Amino acid sequence: MKLYEITFSPTGGTQKAAQILTQGLAEGAPVQPVDLTDPAGRFSEYAPGPEDLAVIAVPSYGGRVPQAALERLEKIRPDRTPAVLVCVYGNRAYEDTLAELEDTARRAGFEILAGVAALAEHSILRQYAAGRPDEADKTRLLEFAAQIRQKRQAGEKAAPALPGNRPYRKRGGVGMVPKPDDRCTGCGECARRCPVGAIDLDDPQKTDAAACISCMRCVSVCPQQARRVNSVALAAAALALKKACSQRKECELYL
Repeated sequence: MKLYEITFSPTGGTQKAAQILTQGLAEGAPVQPVDLTDPAGRFSEYAPGPEDLAVIAVPSYGGRVPQAALERLEKIRPDRTPAVLVCVYGNRAYEDTLAELEDTARRAGFEILAGVAALAEHSILRQYAAGRPDEADKTRLLEFAAQIRQKRQAGEKAAPALPGNRPYRKRGGVGMVPKPDDRCTGCGECARRCPVGAIDLDDPQKTDAAACISCMRCVSVCPQQARRVNSVALAAAALALKKACSQRKECELYL
């Protein structure tokens, strides 16, 4: 068995949750990472089989899966590969993320073994779910992995009932487009690592606001810490989400 760790994780939070589950599921099996944030990735070269296992982890952006993640996931060529679907959110809600991920994974050829909703630090409003996944989350996710292993070892193939609506909620942008300040040296690291190519490689001062998915990767990878979101807009968003995000939510397992 090979375990495919398939992630779309612009700022690393989704990857952290996926790695914990992978740790609990691998049991010494080789792990093949697949980075869906790489626009140049050759995803059609990956062809996991029925004896393999996949952990497919994506963030929830406004209750949906990022479109780029869906398009790249559908290029993978599984053969009835059992998959653990993971949506990671910043303590607000994940709404239709698991349902949309399930539909896309099925179309690609995966068989759904389990679903997990996990928490990670909010990529924009970092005060929400700060430090997560934490030790309590790790314990819970490893417990989930043990239950998923038991289901697979028992030969149970019944698909879990995952939450979400069809049709999905309307996809909408949050309008949080990071911009460079006077510390920007034009090195182009942000442009090279943008998952959707929204930043001009020749002139990183230019960002295509329509293409930007507000994933905050450019903010996290800038060596000069020169990219940021408008502080007024950030404060307004924090206030709007305070009630929904302030009470701690816990990881959930669907078997």
